[in-house]
Amino acid sequence: MTTPTQALSDAGVSIWLDDLSRARLADGSLAKLIEEKNVVGVTTNPTIFHAAITKGHGYDEKLRELVTAGADAERTVFELTTSDVADACRLFAPVAEATGGVDGRVSIEVDPRKAWDTQGTIAEAQRLHEKVNEPNVHIKIPATVEGLEAIAATLGAGISVNVTLIFSLERYRAVINAFMTGLEKAKAAGHDLTAIHSVASFFVSRVDTEVDKRLAAIGTDQALGLKGKAGLANARLAYQIFEEEFTSERWKLLAAAGAHPQRPLWASTGVKDPNLPDTLYVTGLVAPQTVNTMPEKTLDATFDHAEVTGDTVTGTYAEANAHLDALASLGVDYNDVVAVLETEGLDKFVASWNELLADVEQTLSATAHGARA
Repeated sequence: MTTPTQALSDAGVSIWLDDLSRARLADGSLAKLIEEKNVVGVTTNPTIFHAAITKGHGYDEKLRELVTAGADAERTVFELTTSDVADACRLFAPVAEATGGVDGRVSIEVDPRKAWDTQGTIAEAQRLHEKVNEPNVHIKIPATVEGLEAIAATLGAGISVNVTLIFSLERYRAVINAFMTGLEKAKAAGHDLTAIHSVASFFVSRVDTEVDKRLAAIGTDQALGLKGKAGLANARLAYQIFEEEFTSERWKLLAAAGAHPQRPLWASTGVKDPNLPDTLYVTGLVAPQTVNTMPEKTLDATFDHAEVTGDTVTGTYAEANAHLDALASLGVDYNDVVAVLETEGLDKFVASWNELLADVEQTLSATAHGARA
């Protein structure tokens, strides 16, 4: 019997888990998800690492080592996160080998405080890549205006990149341009394009959260009838852009040199509105050459009861455009929505990072004094 996660894989969707911790690696639960639920990659972010490192005792031994070495909070976070990602990369190495590096990827994000610092991001990406030192690592770079040049430069150095926090269609086009510019730089520098991989992480549920809040404030029957649909419409139009850009003459030249396309990745796929189906952002975004990165709750729901009926994206573009037009007619400003979401997304990651550093500082102090319970 074919499971829903197998059906997703058969339809061209790669399932990546949006979570990582030392406990998952140590207890075999991540390996079990690879074996049983078709998980072929992992994504992380500052919020995920904050939860992993500050809960439980999975990091106690490593923390004691770092205290003895005199490490501060910054170095400790760097050592802990890169160690987890390197171990996960080794776990996924057989998947990477079997898929030619397309899957089996593990993502680690640059310090989010550098999101507006092009040169700082470039340096941080290089540092993370060298520290993890595994061929299937993805360096995650936010798609800020300042991040675009960093994305191109990092790819140009032969480093694989996960572009994160994409909300707008306009910014997605700019991300694809940065990706192709990076590959052109890599080619000119003599790098093997077949070894460079990238995904573009387009956030989904947060679009509905922001749009639906505005629709609820309008409060008319017409407005309320449009709730819960903007996230899918936005993502589907992103896939239309993917189809257009990756059949262009510019792309064909890179493909002829061995380049892999930058796959769209559906991020933020946990459903936040309890009135919506819990697998909405999975079953509604089935299309070839895509990635869906899911929190475990969404993965479990998908495995349990998702109805995968094949491609649900191709051919939906007119309907998706009509939905965005309907929102605009009610005064929901698309450009303002995506600007707010980018700012909020970055602020959340920076806050998580600062909380992580503060908590690690406290933990280091407690560990040094033998007071950690």
